This record gives sequence, C-alpha cells and structure tokens, in this order.
Amino acid sequence: MTTQTRRKRFRAMLWSLLFIAVGAVALPAASYLLAPAEAQAQAQSQNAGGAEKNPRANFWRAVRTGESGYSAVAAGESGVFINNGGQNWRQMRNRIISAYGGWGILLALGAVLAYHLLHGRVALREARSGMTVPRWKTWERALHWYTAALFVVLALTGLSMLFGRLLLIPLLGAKGFSLWAAFSINTHNIIGPFFSLGVLAMLVCWVKNNIPNATDMQWLRAGGGLFGDKHPSAGKANAGEKIWFWIVIFVGLIAVCATGLALIGWLGLESRGAMQSMHQIHAIAALLWIAVFFGHAYIGTLGTEGALEGMTSGRVSVEWAKQHHDLWYAQVKNQAARDEGGGAKAHAAKTASAH
Repeated sequence: MTTQTRRKRFRAMLWSLLFIAVGAVALPAASYLLAPAEAQAQAQSQNAGGAEKNPRANFWRAVRTGESGYSAVAAGESGVFINNGGQNWRQMRNRIISAYGGWGILLALGAVLAYHLLHGRVALREARSGMTVPRWKTWERALHWYTAALFVVLALTGLSMLFGRLLLIPLLGAKGFSLWAAFSINTHNIIGPFFSLGVLAMLVCWVKNNIPNATDMQWLRAGGGLFGDKHPSAGKANAGEKIWFWIVIFVGLIAVCATGLALIGWLGLESRGAMQSMHQIHAIAALLWIAVFFGHAYIGTLGTEGALEGMTSGRVSVEWAKQHHDLWYAQVKNQAARDEGGGAKAHAAKTASAH
C-alpha cells in the first residue's frame, strides 16, 4: 500500500469521526428546535378535532373517574383500573389525620403536664388512720389491667404505623423501621379482637355503676374537686369516671373496635371505598381515645393520692373514700378494716421523711 493511499484512508477516517461527532450533537439539539413547532401543531389539531382532541388524555381522564373497563382479574371492583379514592384517602391520612392528630396528642400531654406543674397532686386532706374499705374485687382488677395492658400495646403499635415514617425511620433506619412496622401491624391485628372482648366485658360488668344522675351535674359544676379545696359528693363512680366509661364504650367499642374488626376482615366488607372510610374512622377515634386516656391515667395514678391503691390492692383508705366518693363510702363504711399491709406506717414514714 502506497503512502498516498494510506493518507487518503486516514483523511476519510477523520472526516467520518468528525461527521459522527457533529451528528451526535446536532440531532438532539434539532429536537428542541422542532418541539415548539410540534406542540403548536398538536394544539391546532386539538382545537380543530372536535371530540377527538386528545384521545390519550380522554382515556386517562375516564380511568381516574372510575369508569369500568375490562380486567381479567376475578375480584370485586376488578374492572376499575385506578381507584381515585385511594389518592384522596392517602391525602386525608397523611395531611389531616396524622397532622391534626399529632398536635392533639401533644396538646393533651401538655395540658396534663401544665396542670401538674401549676396545681400539683390532689392530696388527702386528712392523715391516714390505717383503715381501708374494699373497692374493687379481684376479677374486676384483672379485667381492668387486662384491657389497660392491651390498650397500651395497641396504642403504641397504632401510633407507630401512623407516625413511623416521619418519626421512626430517622431513628431506626429504613430496614429497622420495616421490621418494627411488620411486627406492629401483626401484633395490632392479632390482639385487637382480644381487646374488643375486654371492652365488651367492661360494658356488661360496669354499666350499672355508670348511669348518669343528678349528683353528676353537681360534680361537674364543681369541677370535680380538681380546683379549690372543696370536693363534691359522688357515688362509687363520679361524673368524670362515668364520662371516661362512656368514651370507652362509644368511641372505643363502637368506633375503634368495630372498625378495627372490619379492617381485618371480620365484618365481610370488601369494597375499597368502605375499607378506606373504616380506616379513617378508626384512626380519628383512636387518636381521640388516646388523648383522653392521658387524663384518665394521670388522675388515677400520679394526680390523685391514694387512687391507684384501689386497682392494685382492691382496697382504699377511708380518708380517700370520704374525700372523693363520700356517698359510696356511706354505704360501705361498715366494711372498714385496719390495713394490715402497712399503709398507715408507710404514709407516716413518708411524712416524717418530708420533714
């Protein structure tokens, strides 16, 4: 091969490479120059096309409105390609329920904390004498702690599912939260029916003590003894306890437990729209229940001296009974007995140490 021939081939190769490089740049750039003209042509075509303005847009518009088509899936709503209600449900859950529900939980906790800091614990006005009266039987305390324990587990797992992506992923990481979320939803679904049975048993066993009466209105007008020195009269259950009981029944048993059973398939609901509504009711009612629970738990433990003893030992001091449930104490005072568990000695030792 001569030198001249090699030079011609080399020049041809260079020109070919240059042509490829220029084409690689010029052809994509040309599409940007042609795009406005094409868009204008499409717009003119749509304006002149009558019913066939944009067949693809019309198709997806029909899909989002829920119009039925054909699907080989043999199930309920199988002909609906896209359920537009799912997007509305997601917006409701993430932007309204979780946002306002989260603030509601924080406000409830803040109110309890503010009351405790400003007012402090409701102390006994009289020194303990060591005499107690029976308040709750063993089976009643067992029922209370059974439902209380399951309530706490359900609250923690439910809140984890509602707020977990926002609060727990930064702490646990994506994989850690995935494991916790799977555990939470399985635990929530398994123990939910057992909890519902406990709440139903509470309705049957304690409804007789929670019928409203005229004394309850006087108790409410007096603020339940939470403010001031005078404590209003009350029977075995005061108006505050009755309100909590009916919240447990109407909000808890009817709104939360019933919708929860529907969500795990016990009530036979198959419509996605119905399930989305059940979920919204379940979440809103559960958040309300949890918020009110903080007040109930505070008053029954840290907020009122001697109140927790009724649900731990089954007996309360006569001083507590006379101060908080005087009408009930008048009925059971003949059952008063000296506390052999050392309650009076423990209180005296506590008082001495405070001095």
